Amino acid sequence: MTAFFSIILRDCRLSWRQGASSGMSVAFFIIVVSLFPLGIGPEANILSRVSVGVIWVAALLACLLSLDRLFQADYEDGSLDQLVLSVMPLEMTVLAKSIAHWMTTALPLIVIAPLLSVFMNMPAEGMWPLLSAMLIGTPGLSFIGSIGAGLTLSLRRGGVLLSLLVLPLYIPFLIFGVMAVDAAIGGFEPAPHLMILGAFTLTSMVLAPWAAAAALRLGLE
Repeated sequence: MTAFFSIILRDCRLSWRQGASSGMSVAFFIIVVSLFPLGIGPEANILSRVSVGVIWVAALLACLLSLDRLFQADYEDGSLDQLVLSVMPLEMTVLAKSIAHWMTTALPLIVIAPLLSVFMNMPAEGMWPLLSAMLIGTPGLSFIGSIGAGLTLSLRRGGVLLSLLVLPLYIPFLIFGVMAVDAAIGGFEPAPHLMILGAFTLTSMVLAPWAAAAALRLGLE
């Protein structure tokens, strides 16, 4: 477990020192959400209706933007070979790097989301369900994204292929994340949708590291 937490801490430090990947994801998230009022007009009712979907789609794309660097930097400097040969199973290494990716990419988006929801005129009833849904669902984005990052590791310009592989798997998170907030805004209980969202995240946490580890072994051969 010491090695597990060391990998998380190492990746977080590298991301915060470099700042490019995390800052780019946050800037992309803000810009995408900010462009919608300019594109569809300042009508409050229309913005309120589309606010949840816009924030979730922007969060998905922002997380996707930094996935290609999940293993690429370690692959280029040879650190990934050392991690594969270490005593810790590669599946645990993938899990640790996915958690670090979530902490440095998705967590800042969750912090900014309330401000953007006010900008998009989201009803106050949907604020806490939005934060809850993003806290529960966004770790699954990093876990599933690790599979695509592993499959495209040794490919040049694999960003487009990574998007095609990962985006269809993100659809359940988008659907139930939006439904949870819409239920709360409509006066219904969001808990069932949040529980399904949590089930998707837990399932991806269990299965994705195995698939990503197998992809990494195949890419390093």
